[in-house]
Formats: sequence, structure tokens, C-alpha cells
Amino acid sequence: MKIVIFETEEWEWEPLQSLAGPHELVFVPERLKAENAATYADADIISPFVYSRVDADALAAMPNLKLIATRSTGFDHIDTAICKQRGIAVATVPTYGENTVAEHVFALLLAVSHKMVEATDRTRRGDFSQQGLQGFDLMGKTIGIVGTGHIGLCTIRIAKGFGMHVIAHDAVPDEDAAGSMGFDYVEMDELLARADVVSLHVPGGPDTDGMIDDAAFGKMKDGAVLINTARGNLVDVNALLKALATGKLAGAGLDVLPEEPTIREEAELLRSVYMRRHNLETLLADHVLLHLRNVVITPHSAFNTREAMQRILVTTRANIDAFLEGKALNLVA
Repeated sequence: MKIVIFETEEWEWEPLQSLAGPHELVFVPERLKAENAATYADADIISPFVYSRVDADALAAMPNLKLIATRSTGFDHIDTAICKQRGIAVATVPTYGENTVAEHVFALLLAVSHKMVEATDRTRRGDFSQQGLQGFDLMGKTIGIVGTGHIGLCTIRIAKGFGMHVIAHDAVPDEDAAGSMGFDYVEMDELLARADVVSLHVPGGPDTDGMIDDAAFGKMKDGAVLINTARGNLVDVNALLKALATGKLAGAGLDVLPEEPTIREEAELLRSVYMRRHNLETLLADHVLLHLRNVVITPHSAFNTREAMQRILVTTRANIDAFLEGKALNLVA
């Protein structure tokens, strides 16, 4: 079989080399998209990361495909409906980085609460003034966790260490965890109204796209902080800009943006806007966010630690090995 691993760097190759055996193994630095999919038309197995677009056009160009082993927990970059129609298995990495992403939540939150970016930039310029740098404590504040999967629960553990009060919302509450960890489940409207900090930990998809919109911001406390390390499309970016401009939000920490893959490549940005493939208004809003002083944005790097990346590679290798042996693991239902 031919196995193609997309979006890879050289250091990632060695942990996956054991897949070679009798199979052809190809490492590709670029991401998979409709424009280059035909180059890999003979692939039997592919392993993309979250920036690949495994959509209808890309899948149509790969008629031999049997398995997509995404190196991520989320799979909203894959058209699973077409995969189901064609009998293509989709495997994920379900628990590689719950602590890693949860730690990044607090890196973003502390950067916002202590105005770390502005303070650091100012000090590097030789300006040691304190004016405008007053922040706020986390101790005693209420954090609202939206989604209590592995990452959400780890975020709660860390929040408890900071002395924060925790409330949570989930479509399927984990009452055992709530009892043992000491947090309360509430309805979404109550969470928005009570939380000083709202942290998002739900998957992307039709049910959650735009869930934090004008109406949601309107229900939040004045001066709240939003943290998003999940998926960019969970937040209506235009509503976010309005909430920041009016002072409804004191700040935001974002590891993800709605049009993030397009923003990364300016040449593609210009071409795709010309072709009207992307929402120009959203793209412009993303660019405005990048320059706001009370917004801290990282490049979808919450997962990116040595330990988490090793876990991703080990699990991906196990997913592909198991599929080849007829014992598939971690399949999307």
C-alpha cells in the first residue's frame, strides 16, 4: 500500500518509518488540498494534519483511499459524510494533549490578565513605566468551561490550582467528575452570565459553528475574557470585534481563528479572495484582531510540545498499523 503523510517536518519522519515495511511511505511537507490531491491519486492511506482540506474535491482525486489517519483529535477538516459513502475509515488521535492544551489556556489567560505582551514589548524598548499595565488576579474569579472532555477537565484541574471557582456546560455532563473535582454544571446562558472567563473546549462542526455570537456576548458579564483553544469557527469573529470595541470583553486569548489556514499564506489569501472561496469580511476581521492590544493570538500552537507531538506520532502509527492488521483503532463513529 502507498501511505502519504502530509504536513510533516523531517524530525517527524523517524517515528513513522516503521510503517514502511512492504509499503511505500511518502512524506509531504505541504498540506493536502484539492489543488494537489491528484498528485497522490494512488494513495491507499493518508495522514493529514488540521490545515489540510480533505473535502469532496480532494477525496474525488484519490480513488484508492482506504484510511485517513488524521494527526489530530478534531476531524472537521475531513468530509466524513463522503468518507462514509465510500467506505473510507477515519481514525483520530483522541487524547494526545489534554494537559498540553489546558496549559496553553492559562498561558493565554495569564498573558491577558497580566498584559504580558505589552509589558514585555515596552520593557524591551527601555520603557519601565507601569502606566496602563494593571491587570487582574485569577484567584477568586469564576471560569466557565464549555465542554468537559479530556481537555476541559484538565483545564478545570489547573483552574482549581489558581483558586478559581469553576462552572461548566456540556451536552453530556460528567456528574462523577463534577462531584470528585468540585465544579457545577449549569445551562449555557447561566455560564455566560456568571463567568469572568469563558474557555471553549468543544469540537468544530455544524452544531457549534458560531455558537459565541452577538447574542452570546450580550449575555456575558461586562469585562469578561474569552479563551479559545478549540476551533476558530466556534466564535463569530465580527461579534468578537464588536464585544472588544464596546468593552463587553476586557480581552481575549485565541489559539485559533476562523480563516486561519488562509491567513497563513498571503499568496493563497489573495487568490482565494479573488475566487470568493473565503469570507472576505471574516478574513479582514481576523487581521484586525491580530493588532489589538487586549487580544493575545498564538498560531494554533497549543498542542505543540515535544511530549504531545511524540504522543500524536505514536498514536498515528498505531492507528495505521492496526488498520493494516485488520484491527482498526480510534475510528470516527
